[in-house]
Amino acid sequence: MSLASKLLKLRQESEESLQGVADAVGASRAHIWEVETGRTKNPSLDLIRRLADHFKVSVAWLVGEIPEEKSDNKTATLYRTLQSLSPENQQHIQAIIDSMRKSESE
Repeated sequence: MSLASKLLKLRQESEESLQGVADAVGASRAHIWEVETGRTKNPSLDLIRRLADHFKVSVAWLVGEIPEEKSDNKTATLYRTLQSLSPENQQHIQAIIDSMRKSESE
């Protein structure tokens, strides 16, 4: 299934309008329509990430790198979120993870 087909299916399943998706991802309605209809062949990676986050699917699934149906890949979403944090906050998250690992191994 193509990126365009997946986006159309996701939008229809969520019962959102083109404008609603566009507003949610910070793009124009026309641009979302162009991606959804396949008229835009190479949307930016940033837009793909925002669309994946919005529809709660992985970028890899959305662009066809993994075949699974509507991936529930929360790890990919979490990874992208962590990348957007400041280095200080990333260190805080790492400390939390380390603490959790330690408590599970005890």
